[in-house]
Amino acid sequence: MSDATVTGVPDASPARRDIGIKKRYAAERRFKAYGITAIAIGILFLIALLWSVFSKGYTAFWQTEIHVPITFSEQVLGTPQQAAESQTKLMMANYPQLAREGLVQLLGIDPDDKAAVSAASALISSGVRVQLRDIVLNDLSVIGQTQDVWLFGSSELDSALKGQYDLTVPENRRPISDLQLQYIDKLKSMGALEQRFNWGLFTFGASSRAETAGVGVAIIGSLYMMLIVLALALPIGVAASIYLEEFAPKNKFTDLIEVNINNLAAVPSIVFGLLGLAVFINWFGLPRSAALVGGLVLTLMTLPTIIIATRAALRAVPPSIRWAALGLGASKTQTVFQHVLPLAAPGILTGTIIGLAQALGETAPLLLIGMVAFVADYPASPMDPATALPVQIYMWANEAERAFVERTSGAIIILLGFLALMNLTAIFLRRRFERRW
Repeated sequence: MSDATVTGVPDASPARRDIGIKKRYAAERRFKAYGITAIAIGILFLIALLWSVFSKGYTAFWQTEIHVPITFSEQVLGTPQQAAESQTKLMMANYPQLAREGLVQLLGIDPDDKAAVSAASALISSGVRVQLRDIVLNDLSVIGQTQDVWLFGSSELDSALKGQYDLTVPENRRPISDLQLQYIDKLKSMGALEQRFNWGLFTFGASSRAETAGVGVAIIGSLYMMLIVLALALPIGVAASIYLEEFAPKNKFTDLIEVNINNLAAVPSIVFGLLGLAVFINWFGLPRSAALVGGLVLTLMTLPTIIIATRAALRAVPPSIRWAALGLGASKTQTVFQHVLPLAAPGILTGTIIGLAQALGETAPLLLIGMVAFVADYPASPMDPATALPVQIYMWANEAERAFVERTSGAIIILLGFLALMNLTAIFLRRRFERRW
């Protein structure tokens, strides 16, 4: 008997149920698309920010200078013997006159033509007083001689050559006159006008003129404060973390301490500035604008970050390390300091560096303790008046002169460089000493 195929009978296999697989896959694809879109938007904003800073600030690393033969006249400076006996006249000498006479001679201007002499003199920075004075103070033998010196150009000259002024507009609407443009073209043809690397941006202090303004004093002030923060916040933060994580009993009091530490990490930084103003300046009588006060304020602000990071690093050490050490007869203190702490060191160092980077970029608390002072000289100690990099940026941003716009962006680039270096150091230390369990 052969098998017969029955026609007209419906398929007896059960129908598939819709359990939402397609919807879940579609939702997953949408979620991925949202994530990629969010990352792309964030990257675009970051690129726009960096482009805005770098496009405005890279020119700050170049300064226009004029190559001028300077005659260090004895009529202006006195004889070398007189200068060696008393430097008072040397300090108060009319150095701009030397620069003006040298430039007038270089351009072939009639010294009696006051308008032409004035127009040429305006191309030179007022900072030549300090520049030429330092040359003479370093070597008195230059008195009576003629030397070729690269003098700082004025901020108007520097901005004009960098294309920051529209030179096609009428003369009364720009800071550079037509006569000065002729002098600029003549200096270019003579090879006496160049844009050279601006070392002064890293070495000068505060100045009312952009061409002689730099962040050197601010860098030293920030260095003093970071050293104070490191010397105070690291040992105090690590000690507090070790006690809370390894030795403190778990009760309501320690829970209250932990809650307050977490809350302090979220307190606005300006509150720490008010605290520093009330305690360190008004109560203890410490000097305003001192790097010591700034370091103490930033220490208070950085402590919660270091404590939280250190406790997380201690928790990351496997409990088996503690059990093994205790099982071999080690005391609780020996276990913590000889086994747990060395293994947690990479995380502690990383948290400390991140805390220092956060403190380096703070401005609000430093403004309240008076670190916005005009400081032109390097601080000899943490008790001397000083400023900091972010505060210097804040002060330059409020200047009306056009040349300070690029100085502000240039200082931001330097600050970003320091922050990037600190974060790269944290990444290196973590990868270099981290142990995977």
